[in-house]
Amino acid sequence: MNALRFNEPVYLIVGIGVPAEIDSVERAYALLNDWPVWPRNSAHAVALNACKAALAGEIDAETARTTLVAFARRSSALVEDGHDVAMISPSISRRQIRPPELRP
Repeated sequence: MNALRFNEPVYLIVGIGVPAEIDSVERAYALLNDWPVWPRNSAHAVALNACKAALAGEIDAETARTTLVAFARRSSALVEDGHDVAMISPSISRRQIRPPELRP
C-alpha cells in the first residue's frame, strides 16, 4: 500500500456543490494549494503544512488526513459521510467525484 494514501478518502464540496474525493496526500496538497485565497484560515495553513510534511516523509498520511478533515469541517466543506455524495448529486459517477485536475 502506498504510504501517502489515506486509509479512507475524505469527501469535500468544492465549487458550487461539486463533490471531490481526496484519497491521498498528493491530492489533498493539490486541493489545498489551489484553494481560493480569500476563504483560507489557520486550519488551511495547518492542513497545507501537514501535507507538505507528509510528502517530505516527516509525518504519516493519516496525520495529514486528520488536518484535512479539520480544515474541511471548519470551512463547511466536509461531507461527513462519503455515501452522502450520491445524495448531493445523484447523476455524478464515482470517477466524476474527483475534480478534473485530480483525475488519473
